[in-house]
Amino acid sequence: MKKRRPTLQDIADQVGATKMTVSRCLRDPQTVSEALRERIFEAVETLGYIPNRGPDILSKATSRAIGVLLPSLTNQVFADVLKGIEAVTEPAGYHLMLAHYGYSPELEESALASLLSYNIDAVVLSESQHTDRTLRMLETAGVPTVELMDTRSPPIHQAVGFDNVTAARAMVEAMIERGRRHILYLAVRLDARTLQREEGYNQAMQAAGLEAITLRRAERSSYSVGATLLEEVLQQYPDADGLFCTNDDVAIGAYFECVRRGIDVPDQLAIAGFHGHDVGQVMAPKLASVVTPRETMGTRAAQVLLARLRGETVTDRVIDLGYRIETGGTL
Repeated sequence: MKKRRPTLQDIADQVGATKMTVSRCLRDPQTVSEALRERIFEAVETLGYIPNRGPDILSKATSRAIGVLLPSLTNQVFADVLKGIEAVTEPAGYHLMLAHYGYSPELEESALASLLSYNIDAVVLSESQHTDRTLRMLETAGVPTVELMDTRSPPIHQAVGFDNVTAARAMVEAMIERGRRHILYLAVRLDARTLQREEGYNQAMQAAGLEAITLRRAERSSYSVGATLLEEVLQQYPDADGLFCTNDDVAIGAYFECVRRGIDVPDQLAIAGFHGHDVGQVMAPKLASVVTPRETMGTRAAQVLLARLRGETVTDRVIDLGYRIETGGTL
């Protein structure tokens, strides 16, 4: 059940100003004094104020809209998740409001504030790590949420996904079983899931008594980043005999750079990715990858959200859909 949202009047009462002054400050902060401006924004932060763009008469009505926060609009992973969500929400008469935040917690916070201002009924989150203000806004809004892609971190309300640490460890163990002893982890974007996969990689390497080495890049994941990292591996770690990549984009980029340089995969260098994208599964040789249930994840997330909106009790806080190790031809 939605909680009462803080209003402009609540902020005005807290700072000792009129509602009109508060409204003017939020529209154009330079129109009030610096001292008052600071007090108003502090009250906004403390109260978790969310502007309501809908008409006042509709402020207590359901919008039949679900907000979906996506870190990427081009990544196949989230396109598949979105397909699964829509398969459930559209027949049920709900429409989706999408917001993109580019893996930035601060942009996620801003995007969430915008979505909540439209009086949405529920929120799908693609992260498990959020800013304090994001958490306060969700608490204030009182709408059901579900977090995707990570079943290891404690959810706000509910999580649907898989264990990135266990999945990564299982893939690296498969590489070790094939005789690989100098496996590097190629980490891109450095979001929470990338770091969880690094944890799984480290666990597998340490359990086998092998040295764990990670190469990191903070930029957006792409084939070209994978190719660049492969060049760095050849220059700095010529003894490397395996690469575990944080996703298939990086793995495919590294593979094609090997082809360009005449490096035999997997005889000279084994390569494994994560997520099992279509392009990697139709390559020859097929890319070794952790295949994740993205569309099923979206479907299940939408099902549990709609059940909660109907007032049904959903007991499972964490729904782990598992994964599949595809050894492919690149191991």
